[in-house]
Amino acid sequence: MDFYFNPSIHVVYNLFKEKDNYDHNSQYVQPSPDHKLTYGITAIGGYNFLPNFALGTGLRYNFIEDNYHLVYWVIQPKIIFAPGDRPFYIEANYGKQINNSVVSNSEFWGARLGMQVSFSKRLSQEGGIIFEGHKLGNSHPFFIGLSYGITIFSNKNYTAYGID
Repeated sequence: MDFYFNPSIHVVYNLFKEKDNYDHNSQYVQPSPDHKLTYGITAIGGYNFLPNFALGTGLRYNFIEDNYHLVYWVIQPKIIFAPGDRPFYIEANYGKQINNSVVSNSEFWGARLGMQVSFSKRLSQEGGIIFEGHKLGNSHPFFIGLSYGITIFSNKNYTAYGID
């Protein structure tokens, strides 16, 4: 258990077509409601407190459309079911924008359901399904998508690969 580092990539699809509820008199440019696909990268570092619970924090970059390059500070609690070589996990995610872009003060919240597969004692790959709601100015898109990443552990004694 102990510390871990988890870089991952994601691709998500906007499920709902936004209504034209934009403030046309606003000085801020609003994202196009027709834009459906977005992608990004996340880097989380965390601590595995118990075999079934971990808490992480880190950075996330999202590309939504031209000039929408959003960087978030992310908090990520993770519940791990059946710890071992192929654990199933559920993550809750919350992120707050930390950079200046066309839209400011955006945030997201969501969940990721996935599975880790151990390569060795301290290296696992993982894949999951993402469900996220975003607040981007006056727009509130909801995304569903896929995520893939690796996890590097400082110490992982609960797998079949043995104990140090």
